[in-house]
Amino acid sequence: MTMKPRELALRAAELMRDKRAEELLVLEITHLTVIADYMVIANGRSMVQVKALADEVEEKLAEEGVAPLRREGYAEGRWIVLDFGTVLVHIFHEQEREYYHLERLWMDGSNSIPLPEEG
Repeated sequence: MTMKPRELALRAAELMRDKRAEELLVLEITHLTVIADYMVIANGRSMVQVKALADEVEEKLAEEGVAPLRREGYAEGRWIVLDFGTVLVHIFHEQEREYYHLERLWMDGSNSIPLPEEG
């Protein structure tokens, strides 16, 4: 199955929300860079939760026919990046999220995508 980039970004966010990710954010970045169309940013409260969030996204999307091109940072569990080509998923430990404040670099005031309501 092929997912459009926006659909993929929102699906990844939904999967993480179901696993209690914190501070979920989906950004459309097509007008800012050529590296991806969307960026999903979330954080967990512990290294175990950060890894569990990454596992959930990878496993569920694989079941839907979508696999990441690359995965970085999993061994450390502090900042994991899942690269789906058109979508980058960043999963931070809350301290790293606060320190790097990645959204500061990529938010322009108009590119935050609202998440669908739960349920």
